[in-house]
Amino acid sequence: MVTGRFKYPAARTSSALALLFGLVVCLVFVLSARIHRFRSDTLEEVLAVDVAVLGGGAAGLMCAMTAAARGRTVVVLERSNKLGKKILMSGGGRCNFTNLVTEPEHYLSKNAYFCISALRRYPPSSFIDLVERHNIAFEERKHGQLFCLESASDILDMLMLECRGHDVSLRTRTEPLSLNYQDDQQTDEVGHYELVCKSSEGTLKVKADSVVVATGALSIPTLGGSDQGYQLAEQFGLALVPRHPGLVPFMATGQLKGFCEQLSGVSLPVTASCNGQSFTEDLLFTHRGLSGPAILQISNYWSPGDALTLDLLPEQSASDLLVRSKRSQPSQTLLACLSTHLPRSFVTLFLGEEVEIDPGRRLADIRDSDLVSLGTQLNQWRLKPAATEGYRTAEVTLGGVSTAGLNGKTLEARHQPGLFFVGEVVDVSGHLGGFNFQWAWASGFCAGEVV
Repeated sequence: MVTGRFKYPAARTSSALALLFGLVVCLVFVLSARIHRFRSDTLEEVLAVDVAVLGGGAAGLMCAMTAAARGRTVVVLERSNKLGKKILMSGGGRCNFTNLVTEPEHYLSKNAYFCISALRRYPPSSFIDLVERHNIAFEERKHGQLFCLESASDILDMLMLECRGHDVSLRTRTEPLSLNYQDDQQTDEVGHYELVCKSSEGTLKVKADSVVVATGALSIPTLGGSDQGYQLAEQFGLALVPRHPGLVPFMATGQLKGFCEQLSGVSLPVTASCNGQSFTEDLLFTHRGLSGPAILQISNYWSPGDALTLDLLPEQSASDLLVRSKRSQPSQTLLACLSTHLPRSFVTLFLGEEVEIDPGRRLADIRDSDLVSLGTQLNQWRLKPAATEGYRTAEVTLGGVSTAGLNGKTLEARHQPGLFFVGEVVDVSGHLGGFNFQWAWASGFCAGEVV
């Protein structure tokens, strides 16, 4: 009989040790993750600055770099994961950063004169000088619009370089939860603001002499649009002008929707008119309805239930064109005649469905009075959109913080010292073509000069 201690085979021992080691590693990983999560939720950072800018878009970054260049300590608090998202997507990725012919008539506001001071203090030439100092190549397109030759990221990189060059603290994934003004009535000390923010690292508390609200508006929420700025305005007693989407495509229903669907992707120059306003630009048919520069522009002046008038042959009489063509080329078909001025697919559908005339009829076989009637329809095509596409695709938000409560030279709240509102959150909205960026630069600059 053999006695002694039982011995495991070497292979089985190695497997057991490896399994034990793996379990220990997993346990350590889980515990460390929980500890990190606990620390992230409870970590508190306190920051004291001269200026806190809420929003890292065009107006916010301009304000921050301007204030910091004056020696102010500045922090930018951006709720999304990236600064300047709207800059990056603008102008088809080329950023239509300003317009050479910026004038007050290119803006909508309850106070049509409010934007004048800021636009004069920081005109397009000032921003162009900044762009040229950074050696950014750009080009002028129609109507005085300026675009980057390379990429919209050139503009964002320039702004961030200016901010970092003046030690601006740029914080992303940082969302303000509360803002309070502390004013000691028993002393002569100037009041200050206390911000509590939720960040990716925990809680951030900011003490600031001034707060600049540059949170943007409701348009394109996927790029960070929100109503936060409006809530802050109401908290401090500022009135709001009713908001609705601007520079936005139209949706169609019924027969018009079917018409647009069949022509989706087709574009043509038109003059779009509504409520006394007109714009001559391109129209684009989409599977939802109508878009393109002409439609985006006129959408600012449209209200639900309004009809649009589209001149399909801008600056020429369609009636005269048809009658003259009948005299000079009587055997020409209606389709052939109009297709020299309009897309053939549009002419075919318009004649067949809207006018109910055979596109193949010869001009000689059509009475002059019928040609005049058709010409009138081509110059004055009336249609009713069902609605706009809303904030999802709107480039701007019309309305916002009432200018009645703001100083036109500084953008400071008249009855709340140290609180400023700049950019799209204010009731100032520009036409398409670089005007909204110019308002962002100008309003941000004016606030940055005095915070």
